[in-house]
Amino acid sequence: MTALPPLNALRAFEVAARHLSFVEAGRELGVTSAAVSQQVRNLEDHVDKRLFLRQGNQLLLTDAGREIQPRLEQALTEIAALARQLREGTARPRLVLSVLPSVAEHWLAPALEGFVHRAGLDIRVEDDPVTFARDGADIRITYGATYYGGLQIEELFTDVIVAVAAPQVTAGRTLGDLDAAEFIHTHWGPTYLTQPTWANFCAHAEIARTLDPARGTRVGQSGLALAVARAGLGVALVQRRMAAPFLASGALALLHPAEMPMPVPYVAVTPAARGRRPDVQALVAHLMAKAAQAG
Repeated sequence: MTALPPLNALRAFEVAARHLSFVEAGRELGVTSAAVSQQVRNLEDHVDKRLFLRQGNQLLLTDAGREIQPRLEQALTEIAALARQLREGTARPRLVLSVLPSVAEHWLAPALEGFVHRAGLDIRVEDDPVTFARDGADIRITYGATYYGGLQIEELFTDVIVAVAAPQVTAGRTLGDLDAAEFIHTHWGPTYLTQPTWANFCAHAEIARTLDPARGTRVGQSGLALAVARAGLGVALVQRRMAAPFLASGALALLHPAEMPMPVPYVAVTPAARGRRPDVQALVAHLMAKAAQAG
């Protein structure tokens, strides 16, 4: 057998490549940044390639580093899964599904109807990015694939943004009638560059209105925006699929007929090795079918 690279060196490279920082990698691994740097040098010596460019305090991946990073993450993911399987003593591993909070709360439960995995299903609700090798997930359901280059991506659905409010807010009123304090502004956080705002919704709907984001209610998640709107505290921009049950029941109403398409789809992400597992393939196919039915 060809001599394998040292496992500690592979792990150090994977963590450093993810953070692009020896300091942050050291924090995750519980060692010093110098120890991480030395392990990376050991790997570079073993493969006779430079994996990082060190420019002062900035760390950049070389072409060789970018090429091996996703494959290494997949390999470490498989090792972690094997270790978990041996530890749990099961012939068939539990299926681990990692889900974005907004998807988990309003879409996932109905979409799982009819799916049964005999070994059990673990559902984790967490923000991006998820590291498959470290966190042990088999499938990640999220918005867009920004963090998951080199992995297997299956598109589930592309949602649209609608303006909704409780019936007592919408009765006989339009967006032009509302006071600025009645608008709910959702900020998805620092990791999203493109997110729905009232400015781009009004432009899409051809509504001549300028709104000050400093006024009104500001929330950090779409699910919370939906809850605040249902409580009658104003009008919110939310994903149509999230709002659909409340629109159908009459708990919410549309304040404008415009539907603004979201720029990227919701996707299922799997490492290539995991994607070959029949149970993973079955769940992804099931979720894709449910998404198509709901569309």
